[in-house]
Amino acid sequence: MSQRWAYKVVDIPYKLFGDKLTVRAQAELDKLGAQGWELVSVLQGPAGEHLRLFLKRET
Repeated sequence: MSQRWAYKVVDIPYKLFGDKLTVRAQAELDKLGAQGWELVSVLQGPAGEHLRLFLKRET
């Protein structure tokens, strides 16, 4: 039987105020990990406005 995957892309915007980006990214990854999502890759979004997280989970 072949595996089937669901994919998710999440953008975490850079902010001038509020928590540090690393704190926000960690919180988002903890939340998504609890839902079964696995981080595959991270890129800086277009024009450096956000981090883009690529995740997958088995369906």
